[in-house]
Amino acid sequence: MTAAKKITLGVSEESTGAPLGHDTKNPKRDDKVTRMGTASIPALITEFAIPAIAGMLVNGAYNIIASIFLGQSMGEIGQAAMTVANPTMVLLIALGMLIGVGGNALAALRLGEGKRVEAERILGNTVLLSIIVAVIVAICALIPPVLEALITLSSSTDETRAYATSFVRIIAFGFVFQCIGMGVNNFIRTAGAPNRALLTMVIGAVACIILSYLFIIVLDWGVEGAAFAILLGQFASCVAVLWYFVVTKNVPMRLRLKYMKPKFAIMRQIISLGLASFFIQAGMALVGIVANHLVVMYGATSPLGADDALASIGVVQRIALFTLMPIFGISIAIQPLLGFNYGAQLISRVRKSFWYGVAGSVIIGVFMWIIVHVFPEVIANAFGIANEGAVAFTVFALKMQLMFLPIIGFQIIGSNYFQATGQPLKSILLTLSRQIIFLIPLMLVLTEYLPLLFPQLDHLESLCVSLPASDFLAALTTAIFILFEMKRLKKLERGEVKAKILSA
Repeated sequence: MTAAKKITLGVSEESTGAPLGHDTKNPKRDDKVTRMGTASIPALITEFAIPAIAGMLVNGAYNIIASIFLGQSMGEIGQAAMTVANPTMVLLIALGMLIGVGGNALAALRLGEGKRVEAERILGNTVLLSIIVAVIVAICALIPPVLEALITLSSSTDETRAYATSFVRIIAFGFVFQCIGMGVNNFIRTAGAPNRALLTMVIGAVACIILSYLFIIVLDWGVEGAAFAILLGQFASCVAVLWYFVVTKNVPMRLRLKYMKPKFAIMRQIISLGLASFFIQAGMALVGIVANHLVVMYGATSPLGADDALASIGVVQRIALFTLMPIFGISIAIQPLLGFNYGAQLISRVRKSFWYGVAGSVIIGVFMWIIVHVFPEVIANAFGIANEGAVAFTVFALKMQLMFLPIIGFQIIGSNYFQATGQPLKSILLTLSRQIIFLIPLMLVLTEYLPLLFPQLDHLESLCVSLPASDFLAALTTAIFILFEMKRLKKLERGEVKAKILSA
């Protein structure tokens, strides 16, 4: 089976006899999708990756800029409050990715199988599921014990509790905008319009940056101003995403009210394929909770203090996430290529797409590593970290925690590969290996015992060592899985075994 195989949409039929796939009256709208099985892979990855990377950087930039504004306005206490709120924020992102990434992966597979109407049903149920989850989140935000429990779990101090609670409550009420604006945005790339997907993100980011300056710097609304700016930016992105699928002409998939009728089998598949992305983010939330607990516990007994330690770790977490944004962009960019070609059984194109994605992620990882190691003090000062001890700890944490940044991309692309090709259990396991299976035990053990072996390291510094150790072990585990998968794909390509493609 070769890349020259002709790809068509429209071989399946519903019980009514209506074609599920190719639109013979307007074939051009399907061309953007079918070219994923015929066009040059490097050209496709470049076309999809540039806007995806730019979009992720823009998406990360407005959080970074809002945080910088907050640090300049409130100093270390503002950063500390954001650090306390961060695990809950990451959990909300996890819910959005559970729905959006899972729905998009399933739609890409169906388009590769020639089932466009089924892809539209998936889109409709993804939007419906987003609304349902957003309502549940808003209700939870109205229940004080639930919100207080989340903030307490994140190890808030007396100084940060009120700020963090207000921030989380505002974001939770507007979660529907984040869920649709972020999650359904992925469908635009699968529809073959990566530049349009970028535009929807840029609209939200620009709105957030402008409003952050207005609310935080001009009006001095502090943490609540940051929350309102983020919420309104997400609203702008949400409107732009829905406009594409509802109003824009000649799109391969359209959001139709009749396809928003709940189909529980589809929702189950969406959740199944989205679990890997959910666990990536949920794992980050759990790591944030454990890290905050350790930072507050050991920070309180150090000259740095709990609040300054929280502020420093919060800056490191935000920078670490920002450095991974372009790698996530590549992962998102190659997902429709992997899913479509796997669904169409174009195995050689699947392999090539994967390795091109790995190469791109490693190059970006090296570039980001250089920036972090050359400008750590500049980064700390930009976020309002002024205390000399806090600056020194921030610099150490940045360099240590991002030590293996060049190889993290391979691990992320590898776990994403199994998700895109309908193998969610493997993807979940690899995702958990970095976020939970290795990292949390290492955090607990190294923080306690590493200072005994290396007295020059204190407990807070030992905490920073756990992340590169976890990165190395997770990358090694992923390499073993990928080795066996490449062998399986070669057998599929030679026709020695039957391809196990996710059925309709």
